[in-house]
Amino acid sequence: MTSDRLYPSRPLLAASVAVIRDGRILLAARGKPPCEGLYSLPGGMVETGESLGEAALRELREEVGVEAELIGMIAPVEFIERDAQGHIKHHVVIAAHAARWVSGEPQTGPEAKDIRWVTERDIVDLPMTAGLSSILEQAFRIARERARP
Repeated sequence: MTSDRLYPSRPLLAASVAVIRDGRILLAARGKPPCEGLYSLPGGMVETGESLGEAALRELREEVGVEAELIGMIAPVEFIERDAQGHIKHHVVIAAHAARWVSGEPQTGPEAKDIRWVTERDIVDLPMTAGLSSILEQAFRIARERARP
């Protein structure tokens, strides 16, 4: 984690993606802090000149080797963590997207130490990042609304 991500002077912008395949969403257990070991969506920081959607799809490719097609914006999620003295240790605004799987079998790596395709019922017992269950519910709803005939 670079120094500008710890104790930032301003909120940082990230993008993530809920990839849907055969009624399941791809989740990855975070391989690095913050929230190491918790399941989350593939995603990461938006680079200068990159749209939110481009960042989400790039991070998906880099983290787990999957290609997808965006089908909708879900919602922004804020991750704010304070240290023991009350100082802001992390502040990231994450633009979450829903996408349809196109190709590639997900692979684990440094940023994704475990990968699972989960149904709506599966998410109940998984250790997940804060607010993820609401994002997943919205992604499943978008997928149902935009299902191909």
